Formats: sequence, C-alpha cells, structure tokens
Amino acid sequence: MFILLLLLMFSVLGVVLLGLFSMIKGGAFNEKYGNKLMVARVALQALALLVLLLMAATKSNG
Repeated sequence: MFILLLLLMFSVLGVVLLGLFSMIKGGAFNEKYGNKLMVARVALQALALLVLLLMAATKSNG
C-alpha cells in the first residue's frame, strides 16, 4: 500500500510540473491540455488522500 501511495505522490508531482511548464510556455499544448492536466492532478490527489486514509485506518485497527 505504501508503494501505491508513493507512486500516486510522484504522479501528482509529475502532473503538477507538466502543467506548470505548459502554462509557462503557453501555446497550443497548454490550450489543449491545461484543463485536463488540472483535472488529472485533482483526481490523483484525491486517490493519494484516499490511500493515505486507508493506510491510517488499517494501521489504527490492527
């Protein structure tokens, strides 16, 4: 479960950096994928938070 959390965290970091660099550069890529990258970031953050909460819940119960 910890490896899944790390994978999600690095995925969030990757999407954030890609979105940041595409905003800085601008152009067609940013216009086409800017909003999709933000949605992907929010979804990945939600999944990471869910995994973190599941890890905390299973640790406190066992």
